[in-house]
Amino acid sequence: MTDSVPVPRAPLRLGVLISGSGSNLQALIDRVADGFIPARIALVISNRADAFGLERARQAGIPTLVIDHKAHPDRPSFEQAMIDALNASQVELVCLAGFMRVLTPRFIRAFAGRLLNIHPALLPAFPGLHVQQRAIEAGARFSGATVHFVTEEVDAGPIIAQAVVPILDNDDASALAARILKHEHRLYPLAVKLYAEGRLRIEGQRVRVMDGDGIDPDVFLIAPVG
Repeated sequence: MTDSVPVPRAPLRLGVLISGSGSNLQALIDRVADGFIPARIALVISNRADAFGLERARQAGIPTLVIDHKAHPDRPSFEQAMIDALNASQVELVCLAGFMRVLTPRFIRAFAGRLLNIHPALLPAFPGLHVQQRAIEAGARFSGATVHFVTEEVDAGPIIAQAVVPILDNDDASALAARILKHEHRLYPLAVKLYAEGRLRIEGQRVRVMDGDGIDPDVFLIAPVG
């Protein structure tokens, strides 16, 4: 008698929402392509036709769609167009990657537990905008990036993984943001990989990351000084 061989799970279908250059999108494209993330990117949506991230997706052979928020009479119709497109592409996980529109509770509920964001600060500190400048002005010693589940409160969902980056004495907001961005490109693929492998469990506001033995692995990336 031989052991049965499990049927491989189909690759997770990702949808990515962008508004600009799409560098985090590129990080996801690269790590899907090299097999690190067991998934495929089924659709990239931008609310801006001039977003360079659309070209990144096209070069990788990924379907793209522009849904211009200005072409819709209101936010509900704009978001419904995105919901319809994501569902038509059978998207299972939606990743926000520099998507510069605040999503309403209706959209978030449509993808509850299936919607991720990356934020360039160590949440719950410094939610919102201009986070590097605010961290410097506050005298913080560290900043970084956070990948979290999206909930109806902005930048407040359960945290999956974080990268910690020291704030140097001569840092300005641009220099700090550039150093953090390098680590965003490592962190986001890691979080998506964990989701795709079914290793994330939400327990209240905490995300438990399971390895094969049911133990939390290290989900913090510590950046070197300099």
